[in-house]
Amino acid sequence: MIHRIEVGFKPGVLDALGQSVARSVAEDLGLETERVRTVAVYTTNIELSARDLDRLGRELFADPVIQQFSVDRPLHSAGDFDWLLEIGFRPGVTDNVGQSAAQGLQDMLGNKLSSSRGFFTSCQYLFEGVKLTRRDIEHIARDLLANGLIERWQIISREEWSRGARIEPSVPLVAGGGSTEVALYDLEVPDSELLKISQTGLLSLSLEEMKAIQGYFRRPAVLKSRAALGLEARPTDIELECLAQTWSEHCKHKIFSATIEYAADGEPPQVIEGLFRTCIKRATEEIGRKVDWLVSVFHDNAGVVAFDDHWCLALKVETHNSPSALDPYGGAITGIVGVNRDILGTGIGSRMIFNTDVFCFAPPDYDKPLTGKLLHPKRIFKGVHRGVRDGGNQSGIPTVNGAIVFDDRYRGKPLVFCGTGGLLPRQVAGRPGHEKKILPGDHVLMVGGRIGKDGIHGATFSSLELDENSPASAVQIGDPITQKKMADCLIEARDSGFIRSLTDNGAGGLSSSVGELARLSGGAELHLERAPLKYAGLAPWEILLSEAQERMTVAVAPEDLPAFMDLCRRREVEATDLGTFTDSGLFRVFYQGRTVAALELEFLHEGLPGMRLQARWEKPSFQEPQLPPADERLDRALLALLGRYNICSKEAVVRQYDHEVQALTVIKPFTGAQNDGPSDAAVLRPVPGSNRGVVIGCGIVPRYSDLDTYNMAACAIDEALRNVVATGARPDRVAGLDNFCWPDPVYSEKTPDGRYKLAQLVRACRAVYDYCTAFGVPCISGKDSMKNDYGSGAEKISIPPTLLFTVMGVIDDIRKAVTVDFKRPGDSIYVVGETFEELGGSEYYAMLGAVGNRVPAVDAARSRAVFDSLHRAISAGLVASCHDISDGGLGAALAECVIAGNLGAEIDLSAVPGSQGLSRNDLLLFSESQGRFVVSVEGKNCLDFEQVMQAVPQAKVGVVTEAGILRIKPARVGGSELVRLSVEELRRVWKAPLDW
Repeated sequence: MIHRIEVGFKPGVLDALGQSVARSVAEDLGLETERVRTVAVYTTNIELSARDLDRLGRELFADPVIQQFSVDRPLHSAGDFDWLLEIGFRPGVTDNVGQSAAQGLQDMLGNKLSSSRGFFTSCQYLFEGVKLTRRDIEHIARDLLANGLIERWQIISREEWSRGARIEPSVPLVAGGGSTEVALYDLEVPDSELLKISQTGLLSLSLEEMKAIQGYFRRPAVLKSRAALGLEARPTDIELECLAQTWSEHCKHKIFSATIEYAADGEPPQVIEGLFRTCIKRATEEIGRKVDWLVSVFHDNAGVVAFDDHWCLALKVETHNSPSALDPYGGAITGIVGVNRDILGTGIGSRMIFNTDVFCFAPPDYDKPLTGKLLHPKRIFKGVHRGVRDGGNQSGIPTVNGAIVFDDRYRGKPLVFCGTGGLLPRQVAGRPGHEKKILPGDHVLMVGGRIGKDGIHGATFSSLELDENSPASAVQIGDPITQKKMADCLIEARDSGFIRSLTDNGAGGLSSSVGELARLSGGAELHLERAPLKYAGLAPWEILLSEAQERMTVAVAPEDLPAFMDLCRRREVEATDLGTFTDSGLFRVFYQGRTVAALELEFLHEGLPGMRLQARWEKPSFQEPQLPPADERLDRALLALLGRYNICSKEAVVRQYDHEVQALTVIKPFTGAQNDGPSDAAVLRPVPGSNRGVVIGCGIVPRYSDLDTYNMAACAIDEALRNVVATGARPDRVAGLDNFCWPDPVYSEKTPDGRYKLAQLVRACRAVYDYCTAFGVPCISGKDSMKNDYGSGAEKISIPPTLLFTVMGVIDDIRKAVTVDFKRPGDSIYVVGETFEELGGSEYYAMLGAVGNRVPAVDAARSRAVFDSLHRAISAGLVASCHDISDGGLGAALAECVIAGNLGAEIDLSAVPGSQGLSRNDLLLFSESQGRFVVSVEGKNCLDFEQVMQAVPQAKVGVVTEAGILRIKPARVGGSELVRLSVEELRRVWKAPLDW
């Protein structure tokens, strides 16, 4: 029998969720509703007595002070609502709350549950509003509350309820399951049929790649080997799926490895043998010959650098764009917990100590029609934010740094960058903590969550353009609680010396993790029927490829297996022995006693044919803006800039993250007199008792891509470095991560501008090489996402080419870290770095409805000299506050400094370095020239500060005041005052846009 327990608030108790839904219905959909109440529903197919059901409701599900519950009857009666909407998961979708409820039942009653028995959750929304129609409720379900990819819903009106209509008890089980047979593919077909096999199977393989696979299965040696193993000449579906996953753009980065013919106006044509090898890896190799703190780069799940004599730091940033476009919450939560596992799987296990996140969305007030499967940008924003928040907070990892960027073109695909940093011992159980090693005979263990249909084809799906046919099965739902238990258990196993090696079950699941680790020993044998499943009926290839979350693959020596398994049992973490690592040269897969796949590791990992692509660059030209009168006051312009989405405060969003957990955070995302000023970077003390700290910052300026991606990439690097240097990091101990998100850069009928987009990628990669080498910043890890487009019919939406550059630096003494807030009246204000008329792609020009042409350029030698001098001043204790100048220029930076300090300032623009070269006050105040800072210095330190900074452009431009007013005097066209605004007004305007 199926039972339902409904839980709701008692009369008179505030229903915060219902109130929030009512507000969203009105603000986001423009519908009138008088009131919304919510009811949590727990449905179970477990055989339970009436007494046990009552006990569960009373002791597990309902808070007796504020809530009431009912068992096997509706909590609300007729006439209590106008419309009832109930939303629950579709069959096969991970239900985290339901799993927690099942665990609670086991803890309470001791019941042992089978995989087909458990709790399934849904939520009822009771709407009161006589003007609402069924169409309105469908609109609310489809476009606000539910995601049709993973959820289903039912609607009952007051009239239907009075006639006896009810929500019939049911559980969303996967009915019947799929075929467990192993299929064979005939590849001896015409080229058109080969392509059809790839397209219908969502393999994302080109004709050349399909023909390479066809050629492999024709080799006499391969045919002989297969016959000896009991395999036919034709590949199995498992083998084809495994190859597609391993060869996906997501996993093999084919475009970054391609041979590219690059041509640009005024330059001779060039052939580039791999952007990664010639630009990114080459820069790191050159820098690595001059430094001694690089430990492990480019070959593990994350980059690793030395921190001190006993510890290393690991850092990785990933993207989860396509899943977040389809299911913002589920896609984003798997993004954050997935990159957590990257750190856990680095070396022989790193402990996660911080998270970062950077989001790129269309504006939340976007008001144009949306097509196909596109969700409204505000819904994506809220869902992604909630997913990353829940994933990080529930994992017990502080979120310490990030950014949010807005552009209309991100409505096709949002960009969801999630990063994690970890602490790794230099030595673990007598061997280097960063080294992976596997011997033949070691056991293949899957640890953590179970396998389900969620996350099928995730790797190949992310290598495709998003469209209305994109599969729901590619979306996973993460469970941070299960992952937290698993992570703690594995760190304990590491310290006990039980782990030989490990990696995460990320893109491609067991196919990827075991297939990769097998290279360390020379082979692997995997038994799929042993794998624990969420439910019966998965096909063997689905078991191998599923990206269901919270799983790691661990290599354990035979002599350590009993102790490892005992530890997992005691920590209530599921661990399953799936096979052994070998030295056979094969990735061999069994199912129910017979071989169902046998692929040579050499072909699996090295057989991918290289791409040959063409890139063509032509410099674009844009209209310059119509500027206001030169003598116009700039109060309104400054306020308007502060209210723009790319400049305004993100506090209401960021405050919902936990910045404090683990008690390592020294400088958090907000600082100042009222703790509402924006920090440039985060500072943590990872080792208790040591004053040595790690500094985390980032740079991202996709607006500049319209003009030149070379400058865009250079400015992202310069901005990231400015952020950490302003906070106190040593410029000579900074490591970088490059995360490229690009529209499809491969020319085709669907992408006629592919050659230009590829040229943009070439130019950005060249900038990474040029500026990383010039600044001495090695890239230690990175990622690329190359198909960030949406297509529906004739419409194609491509994101602006985007580079996120994340940096991790070291500060020798955290007590010398600096924040952005002006500290005391009377302190002198300096501008460090020179200002030029560089407003192409700026926020000011965008506000005027134009792009312009003169994009900010980076002079690496000048910026590096500024960074070095400023760091000496900070280390000497001469700097009271420091803030980098970026979006919105000097005007926005000054406003943020006075808001953070809750103090005023008097500024003379004529003293700003470079002011004589600019023709207008607005261009001087809002230029986004790079390598600049606003610095405040206590009076007694001014002479020493100027002495330290004498080799770089800097000047005293004003003074901090107690009056709480920002006053700016003009540099041009006379007049006594250009800006006069109170701190209260600046704060109000700056906080208003995202104050949800």
